[in-house]
Amino acid sequence: MTVLTEGRHPGEFLMTEANGQRSRDSITIASGAGIIAPGTVLGKITASGKYLASAAGATDGSQTAVAIALYGCDATTRDVVIAAITRDAEVNGKILTWHPDRDQAAEKAAAQADLASVGIIVR
Repeated sequence: MTVLTEGRHPGEFLMTEANGQRSRDSITIASGAGIIAPGTVLGKITASGKYLASAAGATDGSQTAVAIALYGCDATTRDVVIAAITRDAEVNGKILTWHPDRDQAAEKAAAQADLASVGIIVR
């Protein structure tokens, strides 16, 4: 029997958000970021204004978590524009996708504090 594995759904992590589209923005995922799953915690590169999965060890600005990808994309070879939650929302922390180097509780807690500073509360 074939076993199928269902991936993350767009917006699956979202518990509440502000009225209308106030919680969302169109953002650009930087070329070379690879596969971004819905619910990936993102940081913004200071020099370009583009986004990557927020890595604790980064030094380009993306180490600060500021958004969560609403939809997934493949930014392996080109920039991709997607919708993201950037403010005024509550999210389910148990189904967020983290950069592989955010594997310690303290690193995730720091990212959650970063998100809270832009109004994204992780529950």
